[in-house]
Amino acid sequence: DDDNSEEGLHTIHSGRHEYAFSFELPQTPLATSFEGRHGSVRYWVKAELHRPWLLPVKLKKEFTVFEHIDINTPSLLSPQAGTKEKTLCCWLCTSGPISLSAKIERKGYTPGESIQIFAEIENCSSRMVVPKATIYQTQAFYAKGKMKEVKQLVANLRGESLSSGKTETWNGKQLKIPPVSPSILDCSIIRVEYSLMVYVDIPGAMDLFLNLPLVIGTIPLHPFGSRTSSVSSQCSMNMNWLGLTLHERPEAPPSYAEVVTEEQRQSSLAPMGACDDFERALPGPLFAYIQEFRFLPPPLYSEIDPNPDQPTDDRPSCPSR
Repeated sequence: DDDNSEEGLHTIHSGRHEYAFSFELPQTPLATSFEGRHGSVRYWVKAELHRPWLLPVKLKKEFTVFEHIDINTPSLLSPQAGTKEKTLCCWLCTSGPISLSAKIERKGYTPGESIQIFAEIENCSSRMVVPKATIYQTQAFYAKGKMKEVKQLVANLRGESLSSGKTETWNGKQLKIPPVSPSILDCSIIRVEYSLMVYVDIPGAMDLFLNLPLVIGTIPLHPFGSRTSSVSSQCSMNMNWLGLTLHERPEAPPSYAEVVTEEQRQSSLAPMGACDDFERALPGPLFAYIQEFRFLPPPLYSEIDPNPDQPTDDRPSCPSR
């Protein structure tokens, strides 16, 4: 009303009143909603109802924001791999080395997917070791020039124990990603990162480990990207295909007589009861031409068009025998 002293307020009378409203989120990137140990990212809309001589009524409704991360980008589809070796020493005695090689087919994943781990562990030491793999979430909080970091275990798996001189190979051992929040990489005060640690548990010594970075996204892998990534992963893990060579010239297909015998061709030319209805529906020379052309052998593999530059006639012609 005109006598309302507060700008932007509107007095409503008794009864039920409903107001439709909408807000457009800013175009600038917004950090994904997140609840952490030392901080959080929250979004909400707040409504207030002012009443004369009474305290205002306030209501807040929280909503979730996702900053989408598309894992179909080339940087997130690239394989991640590493190799490490460790030699155990006990006073003046030195045992053989423990070697670890691991690879995953890409860097980006979405919750619910399974990471296929390709690894090879060789134990040349005198101790019993155990290969393991874990997914860690790292939360980093920045404020007033200081930083706090929290590392949490997300998922893990355990391999078979390896005695001295033994080797274990993981050909796509799967580790499923549970429902977790996406990575937060563009926020100035909170970062959420993930990593896959493949390591060898060595009793009485520091573990031998490999850290492979991960990005947990919101847009899943497209079917075409999945096939391409899978094929490239298999080829890179098995290098035996490098020894294969292609033929200098393609091999010709078998002749028509080798595939279809004369008896089969003659039997196919015999009238069939199933064709009667179709013949009545298409009277005239058209069906006769289809019958004649259908059972002729294809042209020979070595035949070449003698006049490739001349336009061909629109009328079909039977190939020469």
